Amino acid sequence: MARNINDIQRDIDRNRRNLAQTLDEIIDRAKPTNVAGDVKTVMVAKLQDPEIQKIVAGVGAVVVGLVVLTMARSAKRRKELKELRQLLVARDS
Repeated sequence: MARNINDIQRDIDRNRRNLAQTLDEIIDRAKPTNVAGDVKTVMVAKLQDPEIQKIVAGVGAVVVGLVVLTMARSAKRRKELKELRQLLVARDS
């Protein structure tokens, strides 16, 4: 069955409108603010999961422990350097 030119033109116009709408939707989804909003929504939803909360708490505890350990070692080194300086000053005197 042959189609007439008007039917073909209507199909082309409809497809063009659909394509334009699809492109507009893709452009809207790809905007940085929308992507950031989507990521935020997903992360907030995931953080509501008790299992994820336990993991985050564990990782946080490890990070805090490492920071405390680093600070303690740094304080110990400063103290040792101070004592070493005092010994060197006493030896040179």
